[in-house]
Amino acid sequence: MHAPPTPGAIRRATMPAVFFITSLAGSALPQAPRTSAPLISAPIGNVRYEVTFDSAAAQSGMLKIAMTFDVTGAAPVLLSLPAWTPGAYEISNFAHWVSNFDAQGNGKALTWDKTDYDTWRLQPAGARTVTVSFDYLADTLDNAMAWSRPDFALFNGTNVFLYPEGRSLDFPATVRIKTASGWLVATGMHPVPGNAGLLGERNYHDLVDMPFFIGHFDYDSMMVAGHWARLATYPAGTLASTARDSVWQDIRRMIPTEAAVFQDTPWDNYTTMMIFSPTAPGGSALEHQSSHVGVYTNQLIGSPILASITAHEMFHSWNVKRLRPADMWPYRYDQPLPTPWLWVSEGITDYYADLTMVRGGIVDSSAFLETTSGKIRNVDGSPPVALEDASLSTWVHPTDGTGYLYYPKGSLAGLMLDIMIRDASDNHKSLDLVMRENYTVAYKRGRGFTAADWWGAVSRDAGGRSFTEFNAKYVDGREPYPWNRVLPLAGLRMVSDTLRLARVGLGTTTAPDSSGSLVTQVVPGGAGAAAGVQTGDLLLSVGDVKVSTQDFGPEFRKQYASRDGEDLPIVVRRGGQEMTLTGKVRVVPEVATRVDFDPAASPKALRIRSGILKGTVDQ
Repeated sequence: MHAPPTPGAIRRATMPAVFFITSLAGSALPQAPRTSAPLISAPIGNVRYEVTFDSAAAQSGMLKIAMTFDVTGAAPVLLSLPAWTPGAYEISNFAHWVSNFDAQGNGKALTWDKTDYDTWRLQPAGARTVTVSFDYLADTLDNAMAWSRPDFALFNGTNVFLYPEGRSLDFPATVRIKTASGWLVATGMHPVPGNAGLLGERNYHDLVDMPFFIGHFDYDSMMVAGHWARLATYPAGTLASTARDSVWQDIRRMIPTEAAVFQDTPWDNYTTMMIFSPTAPGGSALEHQSSHVGVYTNQLIGSPILASITAHEMFHSWNVKRLRPADMWPYRYDQPLPTPWLWVSEGITDYYADLTMVRGGIVDSSAFLETTSGKIRNVDGSPPVALEDASLSTWVHPTDGTGYLYYPKGSLAGLMLDIMIRDASDNHKSLDLVMRENYTVAYKRGRGFTAADWWGAVSRDAGGRSFTEFNAKYVDGREPYPWNRVLPLAGLRMVSDTLRLARVGLGTTTAPDSSGSLVTQVVPGGAGAAAGVQTGDLLLSVGDVKVSTQDFGPEFRKQYASRDGEDLPIVVRRGGQEMTLTGKVRVVPEVATRVDFDPAASPKALRIRSGILKGTVDQ
């Protein structure tokens, strides 16, 4: 994710608490009411799209879009532009960036009007072939949006590809990119045999799920586990030399590790697409069925955070892009598709990103425990919220900080389920099998998974154990997770340490955000209130420490542990403007909890722990 307060879904941006918003910015414009009677376009066929982004278009920051199709009959053709991008769980209204719309048929201008803000109605007037065209402003650095530089453009199909209103989306279409000589094109779309430069997909869902890079960027490929992997990065030369080699090494480890969970690799090639910008606030990425687009600060180059985000988005090519809730099958592009299952789609994906890191040898088991500990602290420090409620609420970005907690809390629910299934089955079954079974019975049969699919598989793999109470307490309910009971089953334990910690003496509660930490509560009479911190402020930096996610604490404590009482400049963003407030450094004793290995673990618990970390079960 899609992902935040800049659109989207929360994604991993720091460790050990791993979050990150699937999107960096968005224009959540209000959704206009549709007409009461459903509108249906006249049938169209032989659909061809053309996107022009050359040097001239780049200077204006515009994509030049054309759509040509055949018309049958004289009824009006209604063409709509999506209102959102799957994975970015928010309405963005892409029609906002359209200008200079035009329609031509038989060499003449056609009459057109709009039925609502994102639907154009054309009168064919006897024309058998129609071409519509428009300009699309690519000005938003966000992985769900379109963005351009003088030598580069990113766009998503949902941004620019119109579809016939009320008609089946199972129509084939082709795309041709017109660009400057020497510029590259990177996308997951498939070449049309015998037609150089022509790309095509069998239906609209696949068509709009293939983002594009166009321009001057680094682009190379490698065979990984029998399938092609591609790496496209902008600006050219930014991810180079040993840093690029390191990313490739991570990709080589991730793909087979994640494919092993499902025992299937559903794509013939996978493209990792990265944009680096010194002005990006952290790390954010958005998944697609055979690619993902990430927008990152340059500071993440060489960091395990970059690998963690990549692992998360790759796992989405199975979980979400293929295996997804019935509430979101098939996708609709004109309205929200809320579901209570994002804790599985996003949260458990985040659990598997952590597993991929340790199973693939990218990090060791201690780092896995550190990441898990960070998530526990994050959830414990946030307002209590049910996983189902957080999943549903993300569409409206609640200001209390609970809208994205299905990431860390869902990840921890995945860990609990994995441990409980392995314990009940004597480590013969695991959450891996639950994912695989749902992938087979739902996605492979052309539908979304249901509660009966999910909990049925969990119960069967746990030897028939009921998870009704688990669901009531920890998914639909807000009860604290029973770590002291569950962790020992996997040879783990909670440990408490008393430390002298440097704290930002604000008296606030915060929640993770792609750009920093969102203030969700200010204690009256506290230092934060005295400094002028307000609910809704976005913390950007505290002293010399940039706040890229909520868990900026380790670096802050390192720098300020001996500076008790000093004034502390606090930079916040409020109402779109940055301002500097002043707080105090406070060094206080604090009891910190963490997950650690249990030296008294039983042989069974050791087998379960090993199975989780290695991705194995006992035969």
